[in-house]
Amino acid sequence: MGRQISYREAMREALREAMKNDSRVFLMGEDVGRYGGTYAVSKGLLDEFGPERIRDTPLSELGFVGAGIGAALGGMRPIVEVMTVNFSLLALDPIVNTAAMLRHMSGGQFSVPLVIRMATGAGRQVAAQHSNSFEGWYAHVPGLRVLSPATVQDARFMLAPALADPDPVLIFEHAQLYNMEQELPDDAALEVDICSARVRRPGSDVSLITHGGSLPKTMQAAEALAGIGISAEVIDLRVLRPLDDATLMASVRKCRRALVVDEAWRSGSLAGEVLARIAEQAFFDLDAPLARVCSEEVPIPYARHMEEAALPQSAKIVAAVQALMGRSP
Repeated sequence: MGRQISYREAMREALREAMKNDSRVFLMGEDVGRYGGTYAVSKGLLDEFGPERIRDTPLSELGFVGAGIGAALGGMRPIVEVMTVNFSLLALDPIVNTAAMLRHMSGGQFSVPLVIRMATGAGRQVAAQHSNSFEGWYAHVPGLRVLSPATVQDARFMLAPALADPDPVLIFEHAQLYNMEQELPDDAALEVDICSARVRRPGSDVSLITHGGSLPKTMQAAEALAGIGISAEVIDLRVLRPLDDATLMASVRKCRRALVVDEAWRSGSLAGEVLARIAEQAFFDLDAPLARVCSEEVPIPYARHMEEAALPQSAKIVAAVQALMGRSP
C-alpha cells in the first residue's frame, strides 16, 4: 500500500516532519516564508511554524549562508534554501572555505551540521543564468556530502539523515522534478540512506549511470532499448559525494559496458570522474570503450528547441548505447 505524492509535496512533508521533531531546526532563504518558496516547497509552513522558524532573508546568498553556518556552530540545525544553484556561486566562500573545512581546520573540535537545499538543472526556458548543473563542482570538495534525490521517495526521506549528519550536506533538487508524482510506499523510509547508489532498473547488457533530473530520461531510454533487444541496467547515483564505487563496479562487471548521463557540461564533469573510477577499478571487465552523454558545451539557450538540443535526451542516450553495442540506429 502507498499513496501518490509529488516531489514538491514530499519535500514539504520532510521539512514539516523535521521541524516538528526537533525545535533546533529552522528554514531560511529568499521567499521561503510569505511567498511560500520559489518552487512552492515551503508553502504554508510560515503559518504553521511562524517567522522565527521560517525566515525570509535579504537577497544576499553570501550573507544568509554565512548566517546559517553560524547558527549551526551555535547548536541549531538550520536548513538554508538557495533559490537556484547559480546563485550559490555567491556563497562559494562560506560553503567551501568555511563549512566544508572547519572540522579539519579545528582538529575535530567543531562541526557544521548545516543542510543547504537548492534547485538545479535546465529544461524550463529560464536561460543561461538560471539553468546550470553545478552539483559536480561541489562533489569535488572534501568535507561536503552532496545528495541528488531523483525520486519522490528520496525527496521525502533524505532530509532526516542529512540533518542528523554532523557535517554540511548539500541537497540538489532538479527543478523539473517538482511536479513529478510517484507512489510512496508505506515503508519507504526503510530503503533510504545518504551513502549509497541504487539500481533503478536491472539489466545485463549496459550500465546506464545517472542522477537527478536525468534519471527519468535514462529510464525512458532503457525502456526504448528493451524494445530493440538491449537490456540496460540503470544506476541512480543519488549520492554524488561520497560516490558509491561498490554499486557502480558491481553493475559494470555484470554488464561489461557503461555509459554515464550527466546534465553538466562534458569538460570537467562528474561523468568524467565516474568513468575514470570505472577505468581504474574495472578496466579489464569492459567489452567496449566507456561513454557519456552530457550537455553541449554552450551556455544553456533560452529558445526551447535549442535548449532541448543542448541537453541530454532519451534519443541521445539510445543512440549512444547503440553505438556502444555496435548497432546501427
